Amino acid sequence: MPIRVLLVEDSPVALIILKRILSISSDLCVVGTARTGQEALTLVPTVQPDVICTDFHMPQMNGLEFIQEVMVLYPRPILVISASVQADDTHNVFQLLNAGAVDVFPKPKTGLASDYELIGQELIQKIKVLSGVKVFTKHRKSSPPLSSVPVNKLPSIPTPTHDPVARTPFSPPPLSTGVDLSKLSVLCCKTIRMLAIGASTGGPQALHTILTQLPSNFPVPVVCIQHITEGFLQGLVTWLDGECRLSIKIATAGEMPQAGWVYFAPEGHHLELSRNGRFSYSTAPPLGGHRPSVTVTLKSVAQFYGASAAGVLLTGMGRDGADGMKAIAEAGGLTIAQNQDSCVVFGMPAEAIALGAAQYILPVSEIAPFLLNRVKGL
Repeated sequence: MPIRVLLVEDSPVALIILKRILSISSDLCVVGTARTGQEALTLVPTVQPDVICTDFHMPQMNGLEFIQEVMVLYPRPILVISASVQADDTHNVFQLLNAGAVDVFPKPKTGLASDYELIGQELIQKIKVLSGVKVFTKHRKSSPPLSSVPVNKLPSIPTPTHDPVARTPFSPPPLSTGVDLSKLSVLCCKTIRMLAIGASTGGPQALHTILTQLPSNFPVPVVCIQHITEGFLQGLVTWLDGECRLSIKIATAGEMPQAGWVYFAPEGHHLELSRNGRFSYSTAPPLGGHRPSVTVTLKSVAQFYGASAAGVLLTGMGRDGADGMKAIAEAGGLTIAQNQDSCVVFGMPAEAIALGAAQYILPVSEIAPFLLNRVKGL
């Protein structure tokens, strides 16, 4: 059956162009259109779309308000198609993602039909990907918006916390959800000196959940590899830096990782560690289509830190990171995979689990508390 798409767009011209682009693919079917978020909200239960594509700026109810309502009432994968989600629109992009949108797609700045057509296939492919994404009901919050909440009081993004934790060949006794983490001190026999986290689709939200729970005195450097559309990395870093107690930046070649910092792999380069433990960039070919690659960084972390490394693999499509997780596990380090129920896309973690590389399988909301218990020095 074709993928059912609801288009929410207040510009008649843009709506015509988008319908024309999507009609090219026999795998997509536009089942409804709306000019405001309010109108679209009444359509969702009637037309039952598989994917919702919405503009940001609209009268009556804008895209952000619409997304917040949809994720409470009728959770669906949402793609924001707007001129206001360009790479330099940091606040807009990550506010929308935090509200529940899965991805954003910038409109051509010219607004010309010919420029829309140039990105038509990319848009079609993105909608196809989103049709297979799992989303969750969000609960209404009475608290003020994130931007007005002191950083030390920021809530984490709510996620399901019900899933058994699997045992693997590398695993100490597995955690069960709701376990008293204070009783795990007997397992804290290894000193963690580096934490590496890999993510793809759904990663910004998952990283937000984990990193906002870590204190400013977290005694271990953190390195993150996030697959993200070119041009958006600095926006992600800026957003997270404003939300978290730890300082966040893009890693610099030659820099020595320091506690209290979160380092992101740069765009277009693999991030590795040199013989003396400093960051180094590599322009080696993409691995599995990715540069930076999660696996490349995790393998480098495993090689330098050995049993003192910790690896976390979060939501994402494909299998990048699975072999890197295995390298950390085989070096005697700690490995954690995000569980299926809290993943937007259970691809990368599932591949690591299938390899037997995940010692623990946890809901995203429980990963930071578990790490805080395992890391010495707090």
